[in-house]
Amino acid sequence: MSQSTRRTLLGGAAAAGGVLAMPAILRAQPAAVKIGILQPVTGALAQDGEYGRLGAQIALDEINAAGGIKSLGGAKLEMVFGDARSTPEGGTQEVERMQGEKVAAIVGGFASPIVLAASQAASRYDIPYICDVGVSDAIVGRGLANTFRFGPGFGIVTSTALENLVKLNDAAGKPAKTVVIVHEDGLFGSGMAKLLNDQLPPRGFQVLETIAHPTPSRDMSNVALRIRALNPDLVIPSSYYSEFVLLARTMQQQRIRPKGVYAILNGAASNFRFVKEFADAANLVMDCNHWADPRKPKTAAVRAKAEAGGRFWLYNTPLNYSCVALLADAIERAGSTDRDKITAALASSSFAGHIMPYGPTRFEKGQNMGAAPVNTQVQGGDIKVIFPDAFADAKPVFPAT
Repeated sequence: MSQSTRRTLLGGAAAAGGVLAMPAILRAQPAAVKIGILQPVTGALAQDGEYGRLGAQIALDEINAAGGIKSLGGAKLEMVFGDARSTPEGGTQEVERMQGEKVAAIVGGFASPIVLAASQAASRYDIPYICDVGVSDAIVGRGLANTFRFGPGFGIVTSTALENLVKLNDAAGKPAKTVVIVHEDGLFGSGMAKLLNDQLPPRGFQVLETIAHPTPSRDMSNVALRIRALNPDLVIPSSYYSEFVLLARTMQQQRIRPKGVYAILNGAASNFRFVKEFADAANLVMDCNHWADPRKPKTAAVRAKAEAGGRFWLYNTPLNYSCVALLADAIERAGSTDRDKITAALASSSFAGHIMPYGPTRFEKGQNMGAAPVNTQVQGGDIKVIFPDAFADAKPVFPAT
């Protein structure tokens, strides 16, 4: 055999060996686990959606950097992103697309109408769905086995908010007796207004008027003029970011100064963008809402990543970070991408690796019973926690005038 022939045969054998070896290499790399992240990043709710997506991305990056899902051989998590376009229809369409992408589960939705529609669509395919923010209690009241809400609903938030309002008012000598409720006219705001009208009078507050407004709104002058005419001690607004910023700035311009602005689940009152861009209008505004636990060291690390590049710290980010971490824990324990097994793992979850002011996760009929809101107040250009006392970093300033 000539030397050239030998080289040819050896080269061919090596090539053949490479072809045979390559499938083994590919088999050693587990397939990525596709996770649907649903957020409204266009339309009226785009800011909230972007910050929700940011929190999900931070969590996915950390989980993958730490070795992925170890029970699946180190499988990485892959985001399949869907833009709900700030509408229920947009959310439903994206769930259908995610079903085609064969996602293992879906996280997000933000607004109650989007979550209601998207989780219903997901239930048709038994896709586990974790709601991040949506507060309508109808989300977990329909008996959908696939649907889980990590944060508190507006029933829990409202009762907590009113308990703290009574505590706040009593400590100040009961200066507040009359209230005007301002709310967005959708599912979230209308439900909140009904609860407030039922629960404020037994606690000693007279509701002078309940004022609804659409989302989006471009003018709050008439709402502000009505507040001026009624002259309430308290204004309680429940609305999304742009509408409350507009109302707060209009009240400031018209020198409307109630004894307190006590927001509940407000899109701006616990939002550093509002505080930084409109400091005077934001000053001393209180809110009962979602918020990260400032006592946990991990909170500071996630906040630093979120604020890199000039971003703000919004509750959407820690909530979605925590929801993705919860899902990863469930997949790890399930040891499978089978949707039924993930759903069962979520239902039995006792996850404590989140950065919210909750205890270990405990779901009952899809609701995390350990979830709770906090009260914040804008003080000196910062957002301070004023209730609960266990991790408050400031005393409330009330009355404001």
